Amino acid sequence: MSITSAIVLFAVIWFMVFFVVLPLRMTTQGEAGEVVPGTHSSSPADARIGRKALITSIVAAVLWIVIAGVIFSGKITVRDLDWADRMAPRAIDGTGE
Repeated sequence: MSITSAIVLFAVIWFMVFFVVLPLRMTTQGEAGEVVPGTHSSSPADARIGRKALITSIVAAVLWIVIAGVIFSGKITVRDLDWADRMAPRAIDGTGE
């Protein structure tokens, strides 16, 4: 995996985790009883984006380490995920790959 692939993998994981973390422990303006004029009552009263971004970064880093470790180790390859047997058979050329 190149450095660009590693950065893209981290960015994808980060955003996926961020979208999961965003609605957690959110209090809407309607629940708080203070709806700001011009907004919906389902708008967050206090989004706490900085805290959620920090939590997301920590969780994404742990997930990235696990996923990158699996990729670097070679324990699971693309051929292991080919359940429909659409990939050509592996060539035997004496190199062991």
